[in-house]
Amino acid sequence: MRYVVGYSANARGRDAVNLAVSLARGRGAALDLVVAIPEPGPFNAAHAPAAGYDSYLHQQAAEWLDEALALVPADVPAKAHIRSGESDAQTLIDACDEFGADMLIIGATSNGLFKRFTVGSVAGALLHAATVPVALAPHGYHRREALTRVSCGLGDRPGAEELLEFAVSMAVNRQVPLRVVSLLTLDDGGAADAVETAREYAGKHLAAALPADASGAAPAAKADVVVAQGRSVEEAVDRLDWEDGEILLIGSSRLARSRSIFLGSTANRILRALPVPMIVVPSDYELKHLTHSTSNDTSREAQA
Repeated sequence: MRYVVGYSANARGRDAVNLAVSLARGRGAALDLVVAIPEPGPFNAAHAPAAGYDSYLHQQAAEWLDEALALVPADVPAKAHIRSGESDAQTLIDACDEFGADMLIIGATSNGLFKRFTVGSVAGALLHAATVPVALAPHGYHRREALTRVSCGLGDRPGAEELLEFAVSMAVNRQVPLRVVSLLTLDDGGAADAVETAREYAGKHLAAALPADASGAAPAAKADVVVAQGRSVEEAVDRLDWEDGEILLIGSSRLARSRSIFLGSTANRILRALPVPMIVVPSDYELKHLTHSTSNDTSREAQA
């Protein structure tokens, strides 16, 4: 397992590294820390002397990556990479392809308040174009221990079954409980029959997705279903109990191209109210395990 971490030398970058460490510890994954810099070109030198400007950028990026590697504990394998491109978002997407990444991890913008998300331009572009799951750390995320629970936001649109299978696999592989979450607002009716319908729908799909244990007699993972109500999506999210070591999985909008992400309006509303990290899973996503060799990289191997 390899996770690409989009690093910047600020609080957002530290949030991303902390979340990456937490995710890696629960799965034995290796981290690829990436700093994106502009491609060399005549316009990039407008604010600095042309001679040696590219060298200066690489030197500064290398110093930032040294700081990033120092944040990663010794039990988590990590490598550092400098990559350039026309945009930070595209550079990180290309890095995921290059390293065969299973996930891309980034931080929210630095002005988020009360551990809520404020998505900036780079994160926004990634949440509408990435081809691997994108994990987004809330502002001020400090947790570095492994996850304690996986929650999955389940709706009734196409792709819900695939998202739930992804969530079950994540919970089983990490040996943590799974919680399936359905959100109801006043627009959905909010009555007892609507709650029961949502619960039955989620329970049916959960039962179908859960693997059996070795004897085939019972599911091999602990899981439950929760239906949250509110006058709005944000209020429904606020009414849920969230653990410090929890993460929420949601699926890409139905507007997304196959195997890519498009963050819909409901997901954006959930994001604004969510106090824990979120992972957005692309449409029709399939796990990939690829290896590539790269140059001009620095590394720090994990200690046993």
